[in-house]
Order: sequence, then structure tokens, then C-alpha cells
Amino acid sequence: MSQKQYDESSFRVLKGLEPVRERPGMYTRTDSPCHLIQEVIDNAADEALAGFAKNIHVLVLRDGSITVTDDGRGIPVGPHPVEKVPVVVLAYTVLHAGGKFDKKSGNSAYAFSGGLHGVGVAVTTALSLRVEVEVRREGKIYQIAFENGGRKIGDLVEAGTCGRQSGTRVRVWPDGKYFDSPKVPMAELERLLRSKAVLLPGVRVYLEIEQADGTFTKQDWRYQDGLPGYLHEITAGAETVAPIYSAEKYAGEDEDFAVGEGAAWAFGWFDGVQLGESYVNLIPTVAGGTHESGLRAGVFEAVKNFIEHHSLLPKGVKLQQEDVCGKMSYVLSARILDPQFQGQVKEKLNSREAVKLVSAMLLHPFEAWLNQNVEHGKAIAELAIKQAQSRQKDSQKVEKRKSSGVAVLPGKLADCESENITENELYLVEGDSAGGSAKLARSRETQAILPLRGKVQNAWEIDPNRLFANAEIHDISVAIAVDPHTPEASDTVLANLRYGKIIIMADADVDGSHIQTLLLTLFLRHFPKLVEAGHVFIALPPLYRIDVPAQGKKRPARRFYALDERELVSIRERLAKEGFREEQLEIGRFKGLGEMQPSQLKETAMDHATRRVLPVTIEHGVDAQTLTLFDLLMGKGEASGRRAWMELKGNLVEADL
Repeated sequence: MSQKQYDESSFRVLKGLEPVRERPGMYTRTDSPCHLIQEVIDNAADEALAGFAKNIHVLVLRDGSITVTDDGRGIPVGPHPVEKVPVVVLAYTVLHAGGKFDKKSGNSAYAFSGGLHGVGVAVTTALSLRVEVEVRREGKIYQIAFENGGRKIGDLVEAGTCGRQSGTRVRVWPDGKYFDSPKVPMAELERLLRSKAVLLPGVRVYLEIEQADGTFTKQDWRYQDGLPGYLHEITAGAETVAPIYSAEKYAGEDEDFAVGEGAAWAFGWFDGVQLGESYVNLIPTVAGGTHESGLRAGVFEAVKNFIEHHSLLPKGVKLQQEDVCGKMSYVLSARILDPQFQGQVKEKLNSREAVKLVSAMLLHPFEAWLNQNVEHGKAIAELAIKQAQSRQKDSQKVEKRKSSGVAVLPGKLADCESENITENELYLVEGDSAGGSAKLARSRETQAILPLRGKVQNAWEIDPNRLFANAEIHDISVAIAVDPHTPEASDTVLANLRYGKIIIMADADVDGSHIQTLLLTLFLRHFPKLVEAGHVFIALPPLYRIDVPAQGKKRPARRFYALDERELVSIRERLAKEGFREEQLEIGRFKGLGEMQPSQLKETAMDHATRRVLPVTIEHGVDAQTLTLFDLLMGKGEASGRRAWMELKGNLVEADL
């Protein structure tokens, strides 16, 4: 067999827009070309946001092309002072080129725009058969075209005069080979354009679509009432708990944020309706983000302060953010100087400062509104208090059973506060000592702890009717609010499940592995739907701790954790390469979870950012091969079979003895 040559000629350098065409999914959505057109529309919207464009027009033609026209200032056409290429050419052929990058020095063309995380309109050129650009600027009309992913068709030409008119017209023919569907979904395009009209008071947005017979359907949007008018429209017919509250606030010279940063919002509480839309510098953030977190934080704090000021909270009721915001509908438009997004298509805002920004802008105005409209404030407070009472009531009781009526949660269970099942986690912890550390290490909001005394009974061959004779199994079933069932049971057996994740956490030794096996046996045999639905996990606490001394001021002391001997060796080798001698390292071996400090347990097994947790998965139910293996390993009458199996495959086992 001939081997491929590997030398200097094997290396390829992708230039210009080649990376986009090679891996389009890294730069845009590939379900449809909608994002290509959105990049062009966003440029027009930025001109409107800056106060220069009053009209945005989108034309969809039968030949597959889409034209976007605005009456802004027009893209600059002169040569770039450094690149010596017309700026309009740079904008459409160079990734990350535009007038939005030099904000801090004051040379940016836009104080607020859709951010710098995307690749700009150059991605449109890269993935299109043809792009035509016409610029009206300073009394003249300029034209240029690009084909086949950015190849320039001739130079920028002056095509006439336009008097005092200005603006940009861009016609795009998307290349269908890069997308699942070559057509832009009209419903999505309409939502995008309508949102621009909502967020740009005074700007009219038009959409024309050519029909099969050559005629055109026409729509246009212009919202005089802005956000509250739009929220009224999308919640039409729903009864309000209190009137919609809308306002806007932006930072001034003497505040902690950049001048002009802030938000506009409209929100309310509606019976049976819960909708939310958010935008950053006119960019729709369909996946939400930190600005929405800021909105909820500000609303919660204001309502909480109002309730405390008027002494409305009943004794024993603890208010949480979800109680206040769970049934709130809202439209939020944030304005951020330098937004950071998750992904190239900007669907989610990641800027951490946005939480503080939106919360700070909203808190005091909304709190003042509540106190000026006490009747409406009390209606919102009453709804929130009812939600809190309902949540607390649900957390105290679980499913009724014929044998004991209403089952009370186990006394040793340290329950979590949240009622969001998808976020809630139950840790099944080996031993009271480890359970105590876990209770100190947990997040009280979403993590519950159930200590298990000793080893759970081997449940593989237990009669289901005798299962609750074992106290540990009984407590597990009551805590998760799921009764034992068979693989053929309906998915409704999980209807009352109280935790999205059930995490087995045992010592990193042979005894701990045995406890893991017994619990997995219990779930697989008597709670198979839990495993099938992906609710069961195994935490992987470390066996070793490695403390590394500091090396001067620039290299502080560090701490590593090793899951097993193999990882310990790997870490030692890595530190040796860094120049550390063996005697400089302090290596400790954990005898069990109870020996770990709560901070160590939190870092290694409970903190979402740093823990290691393995999902227990099984596809399409428990198959015959799995059942046969568990019969061999866990069956009481299979001792001789187990012995033969261990003699045959015992060398494959990795165990810490």
C-alpha cells in the first residue's frame, strides 16, 4: 500500500474568503441563506440606528436574488489609507473589515452596532454566485460586482450622478450548494424586518416579493408606539395582570457605563401567555443571553423591594426570581458599545457586563413605577407570591401511593430551592460524612443531597413488591418521586420526576465502585425509564491531589487533581517538563469523599464549570445482551459463572486495590 507524501508541498494556505467556502458552517447557518441577507440588512439598520437612514427596502425576485436598499450615507468608495483599495471592496471581500472596530479611539463610524464577533457582509460575498453593489454618495453613483465567492468583476466604476440622494443598494444571488435549502424562508425574513421597524422608531421597512405571474406583494412596517405597541400586538387577546410597563434609559457622562449604553424595554404579565424577544444593537438574539438575565434581575429586585416595602410577603414564603419573572412577557432592546456574542450568527449575547448594565438601567425606574401605581404593583406581587407558595408546596410533597397516602420527603434529604426540573440535580452520596461535605459544597438553588448509609441492597433479583423494605431504596424513590416500573411502562411514570439529573457520587476506590454498581443495578432493573431518558449520571471525584509550589510572583501556587494513577503519572510528566522536581510536589491521596474539604468537593465533583460527570445512557431500552451480563454479575445463583468469567477476563479490569 503506497503512503501519501508528507512534505512542504502538503501545506495549503487558505486566503481571502476561501475559509468561508471551505467551512461555511463555522461562519453562518447552513439551513438557508437567511443569514447572508441578514448581514446586508444589518448594515442598513446600522445606518438607521446612527440616524442617517429613514427607509429600508427589501425586494425578493423570482430569479433567486434579493435586493436590500437604504437611504443612508452610502458605503465609502475612496481608497483605504493603508490598504490602498476602495473601502467598499474591502467591506465585501475581507473578513472582519468594517466601520465598527475602532470604537474606543472615537474613529468608528458607528457608536453602536451589531458587534464584532461576526464576520460581516464578506460572508455574503463568499457564499454567493453574484453580488452587485451600488453606492450613491456625494452626488455620484458607483457600481461594482463580485462573482463566484468574491472574484471582483472589473473595477469600481462611476455610473452617473444622483444629486442629493445617498444610500446603498445590494443585490445578492446566494449559492444554493452551501445550504440545505437555496431559498430564504419568507416568514423568517418578515419577522426580521418587522423587528427592525419595531426597534427603529420613525424608520419605515418595506418588503416586496415577486410572484409567479410577475406581480408583487407588498408589506411595510412602521411602529409609532415602538416596543409597547409591538408587545400589545404579539400578546393580542391575552388578559393582562397589570398594564404594560415600558421605558428606556441610557448612560450619561457620570455613570459607570459608556455614554449611550443602556436599554429600552416593554414587559407585562399576561394570563396564559409567556413570550420574550430580545435584541442587541438591533440584532435579534433568539437564544437570549446576558442582557435578558439583566432584565430579569432588575425586575425581580424591583418587585422584591416593593413587596418588602409594603410588607406583602407571608411568613415562611421565600421569593425567587422565577416566581416573579416566570409568567412575564417582554421585548428588550439593549444598546451595548462592544457586544460579544456566542457564535458567528450572533444568536446569544455573552457580554458579562450586560447583566449589570440592563439591571442598573431598569431597577430604579421600574421600582418608582410600582410605587406610583400601587394597585398594579400589588397585582404583580400577588401573582409572584402565589407562584412562590405553589412552588414551595410542590417541593414538600411527592406522588401519593396507596400504601402510605402522601409520601413525605426523607428527613436526611437536603433539598434544593428551585422548581425548575431541568436544572435540579440530586446527588446520591456515599456516607453521612461525605454527605455533610456535599451539603456545604452544593449550590442550594439547584443541587440536592441524599446521603446513603452503607451499601444499597443488590436489587437485581428483589421482588418489586418487597423493594421498599430497604430504607435506602425507599428514600431514593420518594425523593425522586418516581415509582419502580418495568421497561414496558409508559413515559408518564416520570411525570412527577423532581430532578433532571440523578448523580451517583461515591469514593474513587473499589468500595465506591461497588456502590456505583449497586445503584446502577437498582436503576436499570427497577427504574429503567430514568436511564433511558438520560437522567442518571456518575460523578468522578479524584483519587489524588497534587500541590505545586509558586515560582516567583508571575507563577502562583497551583493545585491539580488526578482521577487515577494514570492521570497522576501524566500530571507528573507535565510538571517535570515545566522544570519541577519530584520532591517539590506535594501529592496527597484521598481516602474518601468525607476526607475532602467542601471547596475541593465542589471544584472536582459539583461545580458545573470544573466537575467531571459521566452520563449513563442506553439506547432503545435494555437489550438482551445487557440483561444477560447483569444476570451473570449480579445474580445470586451465578457464582460459578462469575468465577469462570473473572478467570477469563479478569486481566481487563482496572481496579485500585
